[in-house]
Amino acid sequence: MTSGLLKLCLFSILCLSLAASAGSPPRKRAWITIGDAAFRQIKTVAPELTSIESRQVRVEDGSEKVHAVVLDEGKLVTIAAAIHQRMGQCGGFMYHASESEARAALDRRRFVLPARLYGIHRRDVVEPILANMQEKPIESTILALSAFTNRYYASKSGVEASNWLLSAWRELAAGREDISVALVAHKGYPQSSVTLTITGTDLADEYVVVGAHLDSIISFGMSETARAPGADDDASGVASMTEAIRALIDSGYRPRRSIHVIAYAAEEVGLRGSQDIAKQFKQANRKVAGVLQLDMTNYKGAPNDIYLLTDYTNAAQNAFIAELVGAYLPELKLGYDKCGYGCSDHASWDAQGYPVSMPFESSFARDNPTIHTSRDTLANSGGQTAHALKFARLAAAYMVELSF
Repeated sequence: MTSGLLKLCLFSILCLSLAASAGSPPRKRAWITIGDAAFRQIKTVAPELTSIESRQVRVEDGSEKVHAVVLDEGKLVTIAAAIHQRMGQCGGFMYHASESEARAALDRRRFVLPARLYGIHRRDVVEPILANMQEKPIESTILALSAFTNRYYASKSGVEASNWLLSAWRELAAGREDISVALVAHKGYPQSSVTLTITGTDLADEYVVVGAHLDSIISFGMSETARAPGADDDASGVASMTEAIRALIDSGYRPRRSIHVIAYAAEEVGLRGSQDIAKQFKQANRKVAGVLQLDMTNYKGAPNDIYLLTDYTNAAQNAFIAELVGAYLPELKLGYDKCGYGCSDHASWDAQGYPVSMPFESSFARDNPTIHTSRDTLANSGGQTAHALKFARLAAAYMVELSF
C-alpha cells in the first residue's frame, strides 16, 4: 500500500469514527439517592457506580447511611432488578433530575408536624361503609389492570392503563359535583398519574391523601412488549383504594377535609410520580392531615394480616392506624416491619415532612415471590381478593376518620 493511499484510508477511518460519534446520542445521566445496604448490593452488578456524597440519615427508630449516586439512566431498571433479586424488596432508591436535587435529598430535615387528635369518632358512618365493601369489585379492577401488556411508565400500555383508570374513576364519581377526576402529567415520560378528589365541605384546603402506584415492571428485559401484569404489585393497592372510594361514594359521605386519592406513575423507577406530586403539595403550602400508601395488598405470606412499616413513616400516625384496626377490624392481627430507604411512594411524602403510614400485605422476608415477573397474576395470589379487602376497609376507615 502506498503512503498516499495509507493516509487516505486513515483519514477515512477517522471521518467515519467522528461521524459515528456525532450520530450517537449522548447517554442521559440520572441521579439517585439510595440506602447503604442497597448500594452495596448494586455495586456487585454495576461496579462502576460511585457515591458523590453520603450522609447518615435519621429515621423514627434509628438511622441509615444514604448515598447520592450519578449513573446512566438506562441502568435504572437493572438497579431495581438487583435490589429486588438480592434484597427481596421493591424500589430502594429515589430518582432526582439533577445533582443538586440528589444532594439536597440527603438533607432530611425533621419537620415539626401540627398537633392533631387522632381518635375513633365516626362509627356511625364507618361501620355501614365497611359492611358494604366487597371482594368482587377488587377482583375486577385487578384483572382489568393486569390485562394490560404492562403498565411501564415509558410504554404505550402504561399510558392506556392511566386512561382506563381515569374512565373507571369518572364513572364512580358520576353525579357528584364535589368530586373531580384528573390526569397529572409528568415531565420526561408519557405515563400520567391519576387523581380523584372529594372536596371537603368546610375544610377544603386540608387534605387526606391515599395512594398506590399504577406502573408495573419486570426485573429483566423490560420493553414495550414485555409482559408485566403486576397483579399484586401494585394493581392490588389500586384496587383496594378503588373499592374504598366506591363504598364512600355509594354511602353519600361528604367529608369536612378534602380526600385526595392518587394512582402514581413511575414508582418502580425511583418514585418519580409521587415525588412530583408531594413536592407540588409542599411548594403550594398545602395542609395534609395524613398520607396512607397501599403498595401490595393481596398476598398473605406471613402469619399477621397487616404489617405496618416503622421506618420513613410517622410514629403517631402508625399508632392511629393500629387504633383503626383495633376498632374496625378487630379480627385482624397486626405486625410491624421495616423496608429501608425509598421502598415505596410513602417515602416521597415523608421526605417533604408529611405524616405518612404504609400498611403492607406481609413481612418483607416472606413477601410475594412473583413480583417483578410475568407470573405476578391474580392466580398466583391465590385467585382471591379477601386479603386486599382488609386493606380496602382500613383505607375507608382512615379516610372517614381523618377527614372528619
